[in-house]
Amino acid sequence: MLIDTHVHLDAAEFDDDREQVIERARAAGVGRFVVPAVERQGFDAVERLAANDPGVGHALGIHPLYTMRAEREDLDVLDQRLKTGRAIAVGEIGLDHYVTDVDRGVQLEFFAAQLRLAARHGLPVILHVRRAIDPILAQLRRIPVPGGIAHAFNGSRQQADILIGLGFKLGFGGSMSYRGSTRIRELAASLPIASIVLETDAPDIPPEWARDRRNEPANLARYAEILAGLRGMRPEEVAEVTTRNATEVLRWPSPLGA
Repeated sequence: MLIDTHVHLDAAEFDDDREQVIERARAAGVGRFVVPAVERQGFDAVERLAANDPGVGHALGIHPLYTMRAEREDLDVLDQRLKTGRAIAVGEIGLDHYVTDVDRGVQLEFFAAQLRLAARHGLPVILHVRRAIDPILAQLRRIPVPGGIAHAFNGSRQQADILIGLGFKLGFGGSMSYRGSTRIRELAASLPIASIVLETDAPDIPPEWARDRRNEPANLARYAEILAGLRGMRPEEVAEVTTRNATEVLRWPSPLGA
């Protein structure tokens, strides 16, 4: 069984065929899905997905690119939702220094506040780290949390080793399918396999073979094959190890029969 550790099944792109998307993924061997919220307005949707499907785990958080339309009261709502104990992580949270027309100070304020909530509730975090890994590491050293996943990791080996030392797994997905993604493919091949989890970020980050189409969680099976090829492993081994990595870092034991 594979776990897609980052998939936005609540996205509007799936409104017309969400059940079929999930069925296709399960037919491809993807048994479980981690669905992170990106803003307060999406909390109900990801909670419903998890409530209706034992194979779905949800995370609650405010994405850095959504902080510009967030309210400070959203953090109070997040705190109350986390108290229920249903969310398996705080996310998607972090910093994004790729997009320039956002207030980095506001991003940082929301990120630090959500790290404090994760620490208070004893939850791992799902990090958005685009071109902002060093300032994220600075906050993680200041506000320790119970590990988590660095989504769509694209940093240096040194940054990867620091995140691993802080209890994080690193998410790899469709970018591995592009032969031009040299650094990502080298990291996927050389990092300790115990530090890697698989993800799609569907409907975003489509793979090379579907670059102009909506990404789907069913593609995760081919990502496992790509990772296996890069590392000289069997796909079954990759599935076993990455699934174990995900369940351990998220402390998300499989339901009976899964």
